[in-house]
Amino acid sequence: MKNALYVLLGVMAGFVLAGVLVFVSRAPTGNPIALEPAPTEAPIAVHVIGAVARPGLYEFPTGARLQDAIDAAGGMLADANSDSLNLAALLEDGQQLNIPYKAGSQPVASNPTLELPSSVTPTPTPDPNVELVNINTATLEELDGLPGIGPTTAQKIIDYRTEHGPFATVESLMDVSGIGISTLDGIRDLITVE
Repeated sequence: MKNALYVLLGVMAGFVLAGVLVFVSRAPTGNPIALEPAPTEAPIAVHVIGAVARPGLYEFPTGARLQDAIDAAGGMLADANSDSLNLAALLEDGQQLNIPYKAGSQPVASNPTLELPSSVTPTPTPDPNVELVNINTATLEELDGLPGIGPTTAQKIIDYRTEHGPFATVESLMDVSGIGISTLDGIRDLITVE
């Protein structure tokens, strides 16, 4: 009888052990946890003008202070009036920050002219005494005489106009292999298509 009891206890222990193994090895249910990047806010844009070294448009993270804008603009000039400024004030998107000058020290534009950004090159006025080279009829020697155009590029120009017909505009010269914007800018006031 003791043997039967031991067998029964062994079978029951086997069932319990099998149940535990099934429970432990079973795949977990539910949705997996997905880690997402921390949300970042779009920067705010502030236009800094007045008595600063480099006036302009600057971007800052939310929570930036007036002092941050002044630092980004190169700091205040010696004749800036900082007495009325709260350097701890929070910046707002779209704000124009005008750093005041001391009384009587604000610069006056004696000759107001429009300053072009450095990326914009004004169109030069052609010299009426210079005879323009017609790129539709010029010889190899005439084209070779242009600055930045050697005999190889001059031949490419002649070959291109022979194959594709006359150039419609001076800018269409850039369709020729080896002629870029800098080369064209160097000869623009020396050539014509008429």
